[in-house]
Amino acid sequence: MSGFMDFLFGWMQNVDPKALILAFSAIGAGFAMIGGIGPGIGQGYAAGKAAEAVGKNPGEGSKPATLVMLLGAAVAETSGIFSLVIAIIMLFANPLVNKTGVGLVLACSAIGAGLSMIAGIGPGVGQGYAAGKAAEAVGNRPKLQATILRTMLLGQAVAQTTGIYALIIALLLLFVNIF
Repeated sequence: MSGFMDFLFGWMQNVDPKALILAFSAIGAGFAMIGGIGPGIGQGYAAGKAAEAVGKNPGEGSKPATLVMLLGAAVAETSGIFSLVIAIIMLFANPLVNKTGVGLVLACSAIGAGLSMIAGIGPGVGQGYAAGKAAEAVGNRPKLQATILRTMLLGQAVAQTTGIYALIIALLLLFVNIF
């Protein structure tokens, strides 16, 4: 087993730890942005449902459905913003570069931080789904906009928790000195 590990990781002994950390950070930043898939799907769903609602009720249901869709889509974007923040930190203000310790562990922390942000896919899709259904409901019953909007925002807040957990783990991997 030792020979296999040397084969896989032996080359890293000849690489400057700072360069290794920066290289793995670049990979981690790319992984982090995968979290943007969820908001894209969710916002598209919300926009589609709002358009559908406006098509069914173009008069009094149009403005309330559009407002609900815009508010819901803005909330659904938060997990994508979290991913962007982690990617930017890793690319431009990487705290791991100046730490002392095993370069491989620090480099893997960078990849782990990026990978953790993939969890943002769930909240983005879920929040967009909630926004779409709320826009659809407001399009059908515009007088219930306040109640529907409040329910949507409450549900979206709960759906955001896994995105927040991912952000916390990514920040811990970047900023907590494990040595």
